[in-house]
Amino acid sequence: MTNTGFLAARLRRGDMTLTEKLWQMSWSLVFWICAIAAIGFFMLYSAANASLDPWTTRQAARFGLGLVMMLTIAMIDIRLVMRYAYVFYALVLVLLFFVEVRGVIGGGAQRWIDLGVINLQPSELMKVAVVLALARYFHSLSLEDTGQVRFLVLPLVIVALPVVLILRQPDLGTALMVVMGAGVLFFMAGVRLWKFITLIVATLAAIPIAWPMLAEYQQNRILTFINPERDPLGAGYHILQSKIALGSGGLFGKGFLQGTQSHLNFLPEQQTDFIFTMLAEEFGLVGGVGLIGLYVIVLIYGFAIALRCRHQFGRLVAIGVITTFFLYVFINVAMVMGLIPVVGVPLPLISYGGTALLTIMMCMGLLMSVYVHRDVQIGVRGGYDDG
Repeated sequence: MTNTGFLAARLRRGDMTLTEKLWQMSWSLVFWICAIAAIGFFMLYSAANASLDPWTTRQAARFGLGLVMMLTIAMIDIRLVMRYAYVFYALVLVLLFFVEVRGVIGGGAQRWIDLGVINLQPSELMKVAVVLALARYFHSLSLEDTGQVRFLVLPLVIVALPVVLILRQPDLGTALMVVMGAGVLFFMAGVRLWKFITLIVATLAAIPIAWPMLAEYQQNRILTFINPERDPLGAGYHILQSKIALGSGGLFGKGFLQGTQSHLNFLPEQQTDFIFTMLAEEFGLVGGVGLIGLYVIVLIYGFAIALRCRHQFGRLVAIGVITTFFLYVFINVAMVMGLIPVVGVPLPLISYGGTALLTIMMCMGLLMSVYVHRDVQIGVRGGYDDG
């Protein structure tokens, strides 16, 4: 057996040393993630009027913690991740139930658990948990099984349970992200297109029934999206100020720390949901497109890793993770531009926030674990060759 053949056999069994795993790591992807996070630090510094407090220092500390967590997850054997995917899902589901009965209330929503040093938002973790649980389930099915409706009942329950709990918080944006991310996984697993069309038609038909069930502020957000001028000092204030700031940035922006809409406090939530607007005001269209370009690089890495992976579990995890990342970026940017209703989704690696940042770093850690273990052979129960 040649040295190359010997190494390939060891990679298939997953018998890699820590050094070999570090060698397999995609360090260029780590660089791009750090580059985006660094832009976030500068924008939080600007949002605080040239001060490291209260946001930049805390965000940098959380990112450092997230970086260690990401590299640690990347080193974990992907077969262990698969074996404990259902356990992780169940734990996060329990946390969602806990939020329902003892959650912290803020801004009219009950979404967090107070851990003393951080308010944990389990619905953010559920985005990852659903991806892992669905990837494990579909990994054990053949393409013929996936085509049968009876094999889709359990994964639909896996998605529906947390979505109902998240809607009760209420958090429509996160619930939609979980549903859309799961929909992509169903499609990639081999579910036929006509089933999606049937589901979409049924959803559209149910809109008149669902409308009265929405909270008043959710109805206002949708009505404001259709016509922002209907309440310029109330529900339409955020999006109108956001559009003014975006337009005032022009091609090259007003300059770092020179954004008038943000620094005169016309722009709300500039450190979280509307931070992209502040960046576009200070660095213009060129700055906004540049940041989106960095996100596109990370997305390309993610899809390349999914294509390179040899096992179904890794492919689905990579697709699920990168879809979640794409939804974060797309919904936030479209939201601040007024292309979709405001649903409170942060900009990944840029917006201030503990659980959202750690969730993104966890996603990137899983993506890198797929890349490091891309050649490992995985049986249907997570062993090396358990049939």
